Amino acid sequence: MKIQCIIVSILLLLSSVSAVSAASLSGNTVSVTDPRDAAALVYVSGYEMSPDVFYPGETGTVTVHVTNAANTSVSVSQPNLINSHIKVINDAAFATATSIGPGETIDYNFIVTADGSDGTCFPLFTVSTTVYGANAINSQIKLKIDSTDVRASISAMPDNFAVSKKDSVNVSISNPREGAITNVLVVPEVDGARVFPKESFIGTLNSGTSVQVPFSITPDHETEVTFHVRYMNGDNEHTTDVVLPVTIDKNKKGAEIIVNNIESSVSGITSTLKGDVTNNGLTDAKSILVTVESPATPVNPNPVYAIGNLEPDDFSTFEVTYTMTGNGKVPLKVEYKDEEGNVYTDTFTIEANDNSALPGSAALKGAPAGAQGQSRGMFGSFGSGFGQIPVTEIVIILVALIALVIAWRKGLLRPITDRFRKKTQDDDVLPKED
Repeated sequence: MKIQCIIVSILLLLSSVSAVSAASLSGNTVSVTDPRDAAALVYVSGYEMSPDVFYPGETGTVTVHVTNAANTSVSVSQPNLINSHIKVINDAAFATATSIGPGETIDYNFIVTADGSDGTCFPLFTVSTTVYGANAINSQIKLKIDSTDVRASISAMPDNFAVSKKDSVNVSISNPREGAITNVLVVPEVDGARVFPKESFIGTLNSGTSVQVPFSITPDHETEVTFHVRYMNGDNEHTTDVVLPVTIDKNKKGAEIIVNNIESSVSGITSTLKGDVTNNGLTDAKSILVTVESPATPVNPNPVYAIGNLEPDDFSTFEVTYTMTGNGKVPLKVEYKDEEGNVYTDTFTIEANDNSALPGSAALKGAPAGAQGQSRGMFGSFGSGFGQIPVTEIVIILVALIALVIAWRKGLLRPITDRFRKKTQDDDVLPKED
């Protein structure tokens, strides 16, 4: 008999729960006449919180939904959220009783501060009815506290930066927290470089996800860029920083210019440098120009020699003409561009003696380095265009011709010509026959 009663009680309880659930889902109410029965049909239909997961000491909102499934109004009062790890800030806001109409839901918004350390706590929500003899409505809710921070790092960057050259970097942002973060914004701060864009808005970053945020950096000198990652956890603003050192050095993956096979020659006051330019780097060198710098002065016919583009391991010859007073070092400047239009300049110092180089070194590479070429020809073959005319040889020949003409007119050559004529006449005489 007792077992039957228990079974009947369980069935009635299940029927009551089903009726309440059906009423709440369908918008219908349960018909009751006893106020205590009506109070028993008031229940916690759900809750939510912002943020989803609290930082220790952080303030947020816990919203509890209370629904009346009865066909009559029920008055409730004294709502509270009880736990040693949280503190309710606005408990004074619930001093008066509230009437919940048939099938209605009211919300209790608690502003709380998470005072506990990392972990999960279960605050008890309780609210009383004004019906004499009715039980209070109680329900536990789940609240998480976690000090794990959002992570920011540099996920992509060049080995080194070059002055005035634009390079790309990626800022990686990961959210290892159990709750989403919102209004994620990355703002770079730097002195001595240009960063684009000025800021990058990401929006919401869900739990367990990450995002790559690209930036371009064009440095003026060595510096460092601080990326401020700002985000909201609920209504609380947080910031985490990542610092990128900007180290200036030769781009290991860029073009690398080498100058070799240097030859120097002189024609009058004009000097000529010839040689080869080789791209020993890993990317193309574009719009290559070769010229000289002070104290040398580039002059026609080849003040600036345009090579064009060189692929890796490719080379081209050049020839520049210049003037310079006295002995000294000739700065040979090679200017080129990369694919993004950034301009690079390498200067090679050529040792010159009386405006001509002596036999000397092999390849010239990188920044300033001494080098000496070789002169060629008996008196030199000087440059290109008019500079290639053998002026010295012509002058010597002209002087010799003028001397011969003068000697002939003064009769200085007559003994020689007479002797030559006499010898010729003797050779022409035939021998007599016996």
